[in-house]
Amino acid sequence: MVLTHMPKINGNEIRPGNVLEHNGGLWAAVKVDHVKPGKGGAFAQVEMRNLRNGSKLNERFRSADKVERVRLEQKDQQFLYESDGMLVFMDSETYEQIELPAELLGDRRPFLQDGMTIVVEFHEAEALHAKIPQKVICKIEETEPVVKGQTAANSFKPAILDNGVKVMVPPFVGQDESIVVNTDTMEYSERA
Repeated sequence: MVLTHMPKINGNEIRPGNVLEHNGGLWAAVKVDHVKPGKGGAFAQVEMRNLRNGSKLNERFRSADKVERVRLEQKDQQFLYESDGMLVFMDSETYEQIELPAELLGDRRPFLQDGMTIVVEFHEAEALHAKIPQKVICKIEETEPVVKGQTAANSFKPAILDNGVKVMVPPFVGQDESIVVNTDTMEYSERA
């Protein structure tokens, strides 16, 4: 696999989602605040997460600072099963299997379904990150009954999904119905 080294970028060009090579590690920029103090030069305050061990770092980059931006290779992988806290995926082209720690997905882990295709990001041959599809269909296990004539869109009610996750749903959605959940916001999106 080829690691694509991007041209170095200035500190003020860092954007959330960028992967940076910094202090010998690979870091994803989570949050970027551009600060222009009254005195001195502008800088970017960057909250970063280490892609290998999950540790966080807050770093200040001046616009003159040069940082190495790294592009990760993305590949579709099919989820097979979980074993001892490790998720096992298979490359649908080569049938090679890889393992990633389940905690990598954090609170989105329950949305991973058998056979689901997800995007795994690689740096050289090392699998670093996995992204669940933005929209996942889930079934409502438990919620309050539908109240006829209640159409107020602003009054949501709690529902428990078939994966155990609690989300707020509109009043017209009932038990055993399938809904689409946005895994970025962990919120109801639409009826399935």
